[in-house]
Amino acid sequence: MPSDATLRGRGALLAAIENRLGAGGGVALHGPAGIGKTAVLDAVAAAARGRGEIVLRSRPVRTERSLPYAGIADLVAQLPEEAAQALPPAQRAALAALRQGLPPRVGTPALARRLVLPLLLAHCARRQAVLLVLDDTQWLDAESAELIGFAMRRRPGRRVRVLAAQRRPDPAGKRRAARLCPAPVLELAVPPLEADDLTAILEARGLPCRTASRMHEASAGNPFLALALGAAVSPGPPWRPAPIPETARELLRDRLLALSAGVRATLLVAALATEPTTTVLLRAGRDDAARDLRLAAAGGAIELDGEAIRFTPPLLAQVLTEEATAAERHAAHAALAAGALDPTEALRHRALRTGRPDAAVARSLGAAADRRAERGAGRAAAELYLLAADRCPHSLAGQRLDWLVAAARAATTGGAPALAGRAAEAVIAAEDAPAGHRVRARLVLLDLAGQGLAEMGETFAAALAEAGDDPALLAPVRLRLTWLAFLTGDPDRAATEAGRTVDAARRAGDPTTEAMGLSLIAQVQRLRGEPRWADTLAQALELPATPAPDWLHYGPRYMAARFAMVDDRLDEARDELLKLLVVAEGDRIGEARVEVLRSLSEVATRAGRCREALQYAHRAVHAAQHAGLSPGPTWYTAAVAELAGGSLAAAAGFARRGVRASEQESDSLYLRRNLHALGQAELRAGETRAGVAALRRLRDLEAESGGADPMIVRWHGDLAGGLAALGEHAEAAATLAEARAAAHRLGNTPGTVGYLDRATAVVLSESGQADSAVVLSAAAARHFEQLHQPIEQAHALLVQGGAERRRRRYAAARMAIGAALTIFLAADAKPWAEQTERALARTEGSSASGLPPLDLGLTSTELRIAGLVRDGASNREIATQLYLSVKTVEATLTRVYRKLGVRSRTQLSSRLAVSDITSTA
Repeated sequence: MPSDATLRGRGALLAAIENRLGAGGGVALHGPAGIGKTAVLDAVAAAARGRGEIVLRSRPVRTERSLPYAGIADLVAQLPEEAAQALPPAQRAALAALRQGLPPRVGTPALARRLVLPLLLAHCARRQAVLLVLDDTQWLDAESAELIGFAMRRRPGRRVRVLAAQRRPDPAGKRRAARLCPAPVLELAVPPLEADDLTAILEARGLPCRTASRMHEASAGNPFLALALGAAVSPGPPWRPAPIPETARELLRDRLLALSAGVRATLLVAALATEPTTTVLLRAGRDDAARDLRLAAAGGAIELDGEAIRFTPPLLAQVLTEEATAAERHAAHAALAAGALDPTEALRHRALRTGRPDAAVARSLGAAADRRAERGAGRAAAELYLLAADRCPHSLAGQRLDWLVAAARAATTGGAPALAGRAAEAVIAAEDAPAGHRVRARLVLLDLAGQGLAEMGETFAAALAEAGDDPALLAPVRLRLTWLAFLTGDPDRAATEAGRTVDAARRAGDPTTEAMGLSLIAQVQRLRGEPRWADTLAQALELPATPAPDWLHYGPRYMAARFAMVDDRLDEARDELLKLLVVAEGDRIGEARVEVLRSLSEVATRAGRCREALQYAHRAVHAAQHAGLSPGPTWYTAAVAELAGGSLAAAAGFARRGVRASEQESDSLYLRRNLHALGQAELRAGETRAGVAALRRLRDLEAESGGADPMIVRWHGDLAGGLAALGEHAEAAATLAEARAAAHRLGNTPGTVGYLDRATAVVLSESGQADSAVVLSAAAARHFEQLHQPIEQAHALLVQGGAERRRRRYAAARMAIGAALTIFLAADAKPWAEQTERALARTEGSSASGLPPLDLGLTSTELRIAGLVRDGASNREIATQLYLSVKTVEATLTRVYRKLGVRSRTQLSSRLAVSDITSTA
């Protein structure tokens, strides 16, 4: 039976299949090889066997298609012997031959042979339901297909069903699987997996999170292809594409070979075109382009978006061009050159017809690349620069290096990492490359490493050595060293490197790099709890800095917007981020766009626009996957959005994956943030101990890194509440005291008072001080209302309602909790609303007398301990079960005695009825 991981994302498909089969008839599945048809068939077959049904399974292979009756012989061999004994003599004789895979004997009546399967199925169906599971029906021999089809056309009844699958395309008959099913037939395509489902499957197979995340686009959601590609990913740098493994190449080759030679010729022209469209193909002489593209789309090789052509998966175009002969590629480029409207495009295709050096062609290509670069067409410019370098004769060796450096930089901004890496490595490999060229090439490789900067130690060392004392070269290297220190959780080193960045940039007259260095210094100062961060950021904002779109998220404007969000100036943050998003859309790498989308999601979450927060978060996740960026930061943002407006299960899933991704990439910053999201999800799902464990780990990591601002990652209140729920009141109070001290050093931000007061109210309520908890939580609710933060306001009201319930003031509790529910519903805060509805239900009357529910005024920990005492557990047994110390149990039990007015365990047991515990737990 397939594992749960294998069936991720197939719930709706399996439900549709079961519904159809439950009512009789058949289901015909189709889809490309590797899409997961067999896993679905395995799951349905296993479920049928579990219900006691007879399951007949057939999975022919390609070589069996020419073996007459091989498929039918396989099926009848699985039927019980008693069914064969019940056949009439003529059918028994025919069955004996079929079981051996032999053709019928001369003179065997055709009707007797055809009736074998219908009679066998009818006999079996009288006692048990029968399910025929036919996989890869495109390889089923014609004779067996005819006999199975005949049996199904005779309407075998509701107790005989068929689930058949075939590969698409099938030139011999697209609907073969459907013709093997009894009526009524439901035909279903097995769709590609969504990115999240495929990523989870790949991670379950041991692939690193970042690799798994970028496999979705490479495989077009095909799980077999994704596994093959993921297994072949080399441990080398991320910009160097791994060769296509032979298993994946064979799968893609089979998909192409199923198409006619004419269709493949048209697709080759499309694969070699810069931007393939139907018009481009027609101008290149493919007069049947519309028909060929329609057939290719039906075969699953391409998708059409208007006139635009997209190969599915994208690697199909690479396999197509690599499998073509040199003569075929030459002819295709010649046709594209002849039909091109753009002179530069025509020049490109003429150059691609041959690899021979030509000075005139190289200069023409370089000039064309300059024009494309001036227009901001980074990828196109990079391709032309690289082509110019490849066509350089020896006499233009110096010009070649200039073109390679230009290609690397243009490809980086144009979102073409493979081109950028190829050009940069070519510069570094050149023996006569100047130091400046080498440093710029190494900077490109550092930028391509993304969150994997920790693995680029040799590149950093070489860049520093080659930069020497040149401040113009040193400044950008130092800037990247600053970011590396942030990623690895070393703020002291980050501050040092940022200071060196600013010094070098000033000497070089580079205000943009200077501003980015100052912005990073401000970030370190904020993390350390140094109030001077505001002056440092103001200094950066005064500089005439113009970061390129791909460096926007390191600039002072973005940093100011982030700090505005941290300080709860949400309208200011949102307005600035929306302006920055317009600029970030020009970032072809995608990192700046992802960062702005992430920030917009977090602002929307705090502002109570949960639906908007989810939209921005998932846009960021998809953009990061498309760009091949580290998934840890975007999974954190998605977890936060899901906590507010999605589901706790989804939030925990994103956070766990974010923790794994951050650990794999040594990203201390987002490891801490994902741990916070995970801790919140666990606490709110009732997994208090697991939530506290995650938050304690976060606390320890932050202590190691020197983090001091409790408003950046707001974990203190969550940890304190979880600790109080476990009875660890002293540690909870100490956690909040530490947060208040840090906030005081920084100068209280608008949200600090409400945030910490609400957290303190939670601890007080759990400690039995409900009166003080009501006062603090009500004040926090008013505070958040003034800040226009409805989620935080409603959370404070929910805490207030819980404290009122512990004071046995049920009307006041219902009023506070009802007000919270109204706010949560208006904000589309689904998980919060569900939690609040449960809290509201606990305040409702529990008997026909209309009396308030029994509430002993105990905290959750006190209530659990009291229940265990009632059940006869000793203090040591209670401590073991609840993972508490015996001393904590004794102290808690003393408070319980005092609250309930009893003096012994016996009196406590008689005071507690089962309804007391269940109505308040």
